Amino acid sequence: MSESETNKEPHITVKDLTMAYGSFVVQHDLNFEVNRSDIFIIMGGSGCGKSTLMRHMVGLKSPAKGQVLYEDVNFWEAGPEQRDLIMKNIGILYQSGALWSSMTLAENIALPLAEYTDLTPGQIREIASLKLALVGLAGFEDYYPSEISGGMCKRAGLARALALDPDILFFDEPSAGLDPISASLLDDLILELRESLGSTIVVVTHELASIFAIGNNSVFLDANKKTMTATGDPKKLLEETKDPELRKFLTRGKG
Repeated sequence: MSESETNKEPHITVKDLTMAYGSFVVQHDLNFEVNRSDIFIIMGGSGCGKSTLMRHMVGLKSPAKGQVLYEDVNFWEAGPEQRDLIMKNIGILYQSGALWSSMTLAENIALPLAEYTDLTPGQIREIASLKLALVGLAGFEDYYPSEISGGMCKRAGLARALALDPDILFFDEPSAGLDPISASLLDDLILELRESLGSTIVVVTHELASIFAIGNNSVFLDANKKTMTATGDPKKLLEETKDPELRKFLTRGKG
C-alpha cells in the first residue's frame, strides 16, 4: 500500500445517513468517507438520489437521520457561525452552471466576493479575471452567458465556485448537456484543479467516461435497495465487485 493510501485524512464523513421526503425514503444507512484531495464520485442510476445526497452534504437539505461531518464538526448540529464557516469553504457548480443571464461573467464571479469580503471593486475585478483565466476563459470578463457556449458556461460557473478559494468543490452532473470533447476537457480541468489547488472534489455523475477518468474514490447508490452497496476507487470496484447491479452500472451491461 502506498504512503498516500495509508495517510488518508477524512475531510467529509457521512454517518448512518437517511434521506427522505416525508415518509418516502430515498436512501438509508449511508456510511462513507471523502478523504482530503479525493475526487469522490457519487454514482448510480437515474432517480437513485445522487443530487439529493449532494444537497444534504452542502447544507441545503437536512437528513431524516444521521450525520454529515466536516472533519470533526457535525454540520447539522453546529451553530450558525460554524455552519457559515463551513459553507464559505465550499464551492458548488450546479448542473446548469446557474449563471445570472443579465450579468457579465466577471459580474457573476464578483457576487460572492462582494457578499463575503471587504475587497474594493477594483480588487474584485482583478480576482474575477484571475479565476476566469484559471478555467481557460481569460479575456471573457465582459461576455454574457448567452454569448458563449455551454462548455464555456460550465467553466464560468466553476470560476464563480472558485471565487472564495474553497477547500471543497461540489459538481452536480458537470458533463450534462456537453458534447464528448467538451466533457473531456472539463474532466481535464477538474484534474488540473485538484493538482494545482489541492482541493477535495465531490462529483455527482452517471457518466462512465468521467467516473473512470477522474474518480479515485466513490459511493454507489442502488435505486432498488435504496442504500449504498459499495464505496472505493471505481476502477477497483469494477475489477472486484460481485454485485450484479454495480457491475451492470459500471459496464452498462457490456462487461
